[in-house]
Amino acid sequence: MQISILGCGWLGLPLAQTLIEKGFSVNGSTTSPAKTEQLKTAGINPFLISLTANGMEGDIANFLRGSEILIIDIPPKLRKEQSESFTDKIKTLIPHIEAAGIAKVMFASSTAVYAEDNTVVTEETPARPETESGKQLLEAEGLLANAKFKTTTLRFGGLVGEDRQPVKYLAGRENLENPDGPVNLIHQKDCIGIMLKIIETDSWGEIFNAVAPYHPTREQHYTQQATALNLPLPKFSHEKPSRGKKVSSQKTIDVLGYVFEK
Repeated sequence: MQISILGCGWLGLPLAQTLIEKGFSVNGSTTSPAKTEQLKTAGINPFLISLTANGMEGDIANFLRGSEILIIDIPPKLRKEQSESFTDKIKTLIPHIEAAGIAKVMFASSTAVYAEDNTVVTEETPARPETESGKQLLEAEGLLANAKFKTTTLRFGGLVGEDRQPVKYLAGRENLENPDGPVNLIHQKDCIGIMLKIIETDSWGEIFNAVAPYHPTREQHYTQQATALNLPLPKFSHEKPSRGKKVSSQKTIDVLGYVFEK
């Protein structure tokens, strides 16, 4: 079976490599000409594709042709003042997916679609995003859900991995807010494991929260992480009440039968 991965970055590249190891053929996209050789070396069929709010740059037709599944793993990139609308990028993409006849799509979204209201949230909880990124991800989820193919949306927590430790940016800092807010993180290995499970179990047209089922407070977690890595301890302020949410992955565990590694 052939799978196309739009966005072979921090998660998409190791996902592609894992799929190839399992016998899949993978088309992978990048926006960087320098990276096409890296994809080729990894056994991925490389495509140089850039998605914009106004159109598509690159050979999107051949990138999608022959694939049964498309995995969309591109970040919204909405932090810059001149950033393009992520919703418009997805609007641009959908007709190409439909024209290629792809039946199954997996979309990497985020737990940012849920409000920070100090509750436990499940996939049934009404999404009430508070950030621009969360708002556009939710709009994109809706566009994909109403298209002619079946989309499974993964709402990822904060992404961590061997080379991605958020505590490195917090080490030694003072007056950090939300000390009692629960953390909602997921390791790269579990991201890949859940995505494989969706393919293996043919679980399409669903929404899954993808967050490790452990929720220490921010102060507990980052103090522990800093200690383990011999970094200066971050210092939290308890002046303001903490805000946050605890994201439940129980559906992912029950429906997919997934066992978290990390």
